[in-house]
Amino acid sequence: MKIHTGEKPVSCHICEYRCITKSNFLRHMKIHTGEKPFSCNICEYRCIRKSSLQTHMKIHTGEKSVSCNICEDRFIRKCDLQTHMKIHTGEKPFSCNICEYRCTRKSDLQTHMKIHTGEKPFSCNICEHRFIRKCDLQTHMKIHTGEKPFSCNICEYRCITKRNFQRHMKIHTGEKPFSCNICEYRCITKSCLQRHMKIHTGANSFS
Repeated sequence: MKIHTGEKPVSCHICEYRCITKSNFLRHMKIHTGEKPFSCNICEYRCIRKSSLQTHMKIHTGEKSVSCNICEDRFIRKCDLQTHMKIHTGEKPFSCNICEYRCTRKSDLQTHMKIHTGEKPFSCNICEHRFIRKCDLQTHMKIHTGEKPFSCNICEYRCITKRNFQRHMKIHTGEKPFSCNICEYRCITKSCLQRHMKIHTGANSFS
């Protein structure tokens, strides 16, 4: 009945966390002690809860049991699907207090804020490049290894990132999503449109 009354009799003496059951309290305390009793037998991942380990294992098995009913995207966790759905609804609840940036996830906002602070915590151990996000470093490392995991099934094109691959495929499909609002010019990439617009503005003319 405490769920209905809102009563949370068990409280943490370190932070303001309160809960209903002793089992939840004991699990919470592991955050403070650093204890992570559940470990993956494939990689070095460790966690507090068994359910978190079960979710993690889907990364190795490739299982994506949760799917979007609007597009074909599939996800490991329900919370990832909920975040994804905001793309379709246009909802962006997290906003930057310095610029007009808005996003669907709190983690994306935290990453964005590093642009303003100049923080680049991830560095390449081969060259001097530094990055805001770990995933950007991982992508960068493929330059050194020569790895190009994305390949076109129509031509011999191979690339490092999924984004470049998707852009390449538009060459074969003929899709040109970016259009000029002054003339009939259409193109594959936003950068091409920006370069084209200089024709109209005269920004690329020589004085």
